[in-house]
Amino acid sequence: MRAYARKLQGNEELWGVTGLIHDFDYEKHPTTAEHPLVGCRILEERGYPREMVEAILGHASYSGTPRTTPMAKALFAVDELCGLVTATALVQPNKTLAEVTADSVLKKMRSKGFARGVNREDIERGAAELGVSLEEHVGTVLAALQGASGALGL
Repeated sequence: MRAYARKLQGNEELWGVTGLIHDFDYEKHPTTAEHPLVGCRILEERGYPREMVEAILGHASYSGTPRTTPMAKALFAVDELCGLVTATALVQPNKTLAEVTADSVLKKMRSKGFARGVNREDIERGAAELGVSLEEHVGTVLAALQGASGALGL
């Protein structure tokens, strides 16, 4: 999220925190009837910025909340892709992000049997909503994750 904040002139701190907390309610409220609605209600009650709440609502297409801001589009775009990049790292010999290339992520994306829970259509839709090619999008997210690999333990 921070990488896209820099690219799109967003508030890095706000976008970064939004990315970190957007699924905080998922473990207790994993159904489409509850997630992310329950979490967003909690955030609203605690005075979190409306832009953050709307981005979190918009990352779940089924919420019916349109992604109208750059932050909302970025959150939707990076959500599934971060999972795919991480899964790609975990099948590398040393299980590190340093071993991953954009091409290897794209190859894994084409493999339907790999990381089945990752919604490939959302990844493609996210790149399109940001107005970037899939290859550029994967490169941006991969570089950002590689830059944070120490903190991620990958």
